[in-house]
Amino acid sequence: MRIALAQINSVVGDLEGNVNKIVHFVKKAQKFKADIVTFPELAICGYPPEDLLLKEHFVKDNLKALNSLVRKISNIAVIVGFVDRDKKGYLYNAAAVISKGKIKGIYHKVKLPNYGVFDEKRYFQPGKEFPLFELNQVVFGINICEDIWELKGVAKLQADEGAQVIINISASPYYAGKENLKKKILTKQAKETRTYLCYNNLVGGQDELVFDGGSVVFDFAGKEIIRGKQFEEDLIIADLPIKKITNKIRGKKCIKISIPENIKKPVLPESKVKKSKQINKIYSALVLGTQDYIRKNGFQKVVVGLSGGIDSALTAVIARDAIGKENVIGISMPSRYSLMETQKDARILAKNLGIRFITISIEDIFKVYLRVLEKEFLGLKNDVTEENLQARIRGNILMAFSNKFNWLVLTTGNKSETSVGYCTLYGDMAGGFAVIKDVPKIMVYRLAEFVNEKENESLIPESILVREPSAELRENQKDRDSLPPYTILDKIIKGYVEEDKSSKKITTNKISIGTVRKIIRMVDKNEYKRRQSSPGIKITSKAFGKDRRFPITNKYKE
Repeated sequence: MRIALAQINSVVGDLEGNVNKIVHFVKKAQKFKADIVTFPELAICGYPPEDLLLKEHFVKDNLKALNSLVRKISNIAVIVGFVDRDKKGYLYNAAAVISKGKIKGIYHKVKLPNYGVFDEKRYFQPGKEFPLFELNQVVFGINICEDIWELKGVAKLQADEGAQVIINISASPYYAGKENLKKKILTKQAKETRTYLCYNNLVGGQDELVFDGGSVVFDFAGKEIIRGKQFEEDLIIADLPIKKITNKIRGKKCIKISIPENIKKPVLPESKVKKSKQINKIYSALVLGTQDYIRKNGFQKVVVGLSGGIDSALTAVIARDAIGKENVIGISMPSRYSLMETQKDARILAKNLGIRFITISIEDIFKVYLRVLEKEFLGLKNDVTEENLQARIRGNILMAFSNKFNWLVLTTGNKSETSVGYCTLYGDMAGGFAVIKDVPKIMVYRLAEFVNEKENESLIPESILVREPSAELRENQKDRDSLPPYTILDKIIKGYVEEDKSSKKITTNKISIGTVRKIIRMVDKNEYKRRQSSPGIKITSKAFGKDRRFPITNKYKE
């Protein structure tokens, strides 16, 4: 059996566009005389469609799109994800098996994830049947995403019933380190079921989520036969040397599919995917997530406030790699507290990137604000109010450019700052997409160093990497005035936000209980800010937003 796995980048709601892309990849698979070509979970409508599923006409249109695809299929078996609906109106996360202009059978996803970013039980009913298919005397079973994560579950049942090949179509979002867990599970499934295991994963960015592809085929001993690229569309094709069904399983109920046999098949091109380090994968996820959010939402250009700091520098580099230097604009907005060194670094960075650079001083606007408020603030000391005014002036300027030229504003706050509220609502938080929202500060530095290594030059000036972080909103301000060192802060945030640990379990010889409790209070107190923040790319095991849903009004204290 020659099987092709098409890991495509679907767009949620673009039913016609998705079908056209599927047809394109079907034709590519047919050029190599593939017997079967598979597509990811919910490839017809895009994943996750969320509350579009509550619209009856959306589900109906998705079924129309499936039927339009069916009419275009011949001489190959196609497995594709879509939303199915029964006579009672219940919805199912489904896979259709198509051949010769007909739907030969349908599988309904059994295990519906309802944790982290997933809430499929909100929309779907679980499947209860496990149909097997026989293609030219080779038996295969289909399951969907979460079904394969349960050992001794659906895949084992299908194998026990006679499946020689297990095909899993998936939409499994990326986070750093997940691929190791995934490989462990899939390898074990292949070994325990003694089947060829074909795992086809979605690729592309969808709001906060990034799907990394990495589709893979294992033999019955758990050995990897072929693997697809990560973070880009790919068609991987493998020849599975399977014996035709024996008398032992002959007679089992299978849905039979026949396509032309004994066709001379062209030699497959050699397929090798280079292994890359985790830091490279994280960076690729950020670039793909940024690129797809911009393009899929109809923007051509983006604007970034360049402060001369490391966060805005990394954001600008990612934007350049995502959509090209000609589509990125950097704006420097110095105030009386902006150092000449940071202003210089912003200019150098823009020159290194080859992006357009604009300088607009906010000093005169800041003076007007202070004068207008002088009477009401008379006798009161300057505090965070005056600091935030500067950030909000900058936010207004960026949004003015966004409105005038239809440029998407990319915000530059990282996970460490967002966690503790070290950011200004309607100021540096103002914008459409938060590129590094889920990137801890220490990881920001690692990514910046990675960028310079990759480019083999100081694309991000060394002075930015070594300068002590500062918001530059008051004289001689440093982040350490308000926060512990980022090496400590990031450990506390990881323990509390990502691992749900208590303060005692986070405390170590180097991290005091007082520091831990202070940070926890800051995290809890600033939930209201995060609720109003822009969406950003998930790259850790638990990101703010869908992953972590805490009440703003909350009196619980540990």
